[in-house]
Amino acid sequence: MSTPAPVIVPPTLPDIDRIRLIATDMDGSLLDDAGRMPDGIWGLLTELDRRGIAFCPASGRQFANIRAQLGERADDYVCIAENGAYVGRGDQVLSTTALPEGIVPRAVAHTRELAAAGLPVGVVVSGTRSAYVEHFEGEFATQVRKHYTVVTQVPDLTAIDDVPLKVAVHDAGSVEHRTAPVFADLDGPVRVLVSGHHWLDLMSPEADKGVALRRVQRDLGIGPEHTMAFGDYRNDLGMLAAARWSCAMDNAHPDVRAAAAYVVPSNQRGGVVSTIAAVLGITL
Repeated sequence: MSTPAPVIVPPTLPDIDRIRLIATDMDGSLLDDAGRMPDGIWGLLTELDRRGIAFCPASGRQFANIRAQLGERADDYVCIAENGAYVGRGDQVLSTTALPEGIVPRAVAHTRELAAAGLPVGVVVSGTRSAYVEHFEGEFATQVRKHYTVVTQVPDLTAIDDVPLKVAVHDAGSVEHRTAPVFADLDGPVRVLVSGHHWLDLMSPEADKGVALRRVQRDLGIGPEHTMAFGDYRNDLGMLAAARWSCAMDNAHPDVRAAAAYVVPSNQRGGVVSTIAAVLGITL
């Protein structure tokens, strides 16, 4: 049995003056359960900029959606979107990682079969220009709007004119125990990843928040020894592994808590902002 990560008691983290990059997941980590930015975030970002500490949102959300969350600060930061399949800053696309050919039709077929059986599921195909859906109503539409800003409704998801980056399946019930096993036959050619209580993501094996974060580190000329990261779900594990100061939210999945070096207050308590401010001695 692994030793539980210690709860942070700031500002006692070792060598904290070496931090040059802070990466954070959005849903369940930086954002509260209603999808809102935490109090103090804008003042914190201003102070991080002044100190020369890079800030990097890393999310399963669409790039345009992360930019919308950042508002007028959107051009200031490199953003890891689509769980690492899309990395960009401002109008510049830094990297994209497409799904292997033939995966979208198979994934869509699985989702249609589940829907035909009466399960409350929907599917989104993320491309480089838009997210695509076949139906866009009810609770599914509400959830899609939270994570995708540019959405196009199409008659057939298997025939979109775009480079597919990710397939995201939403289940209003338990995606981990009910939906994920149906997609097990695709695991290998793609990564089948439970990314939240209700979301399952299918991506290229090369698409990962950790891979994307290491690219950001290379561009900055730094490494894990200069990086702090925050996450709450399994899609954050690669990113946490790329950071010396890896922090699981108090609300994190047990696997994430076990993998992180530290545990910090939950997203509902503004744990990302309060932890950064405390360990760096920033008054907000």
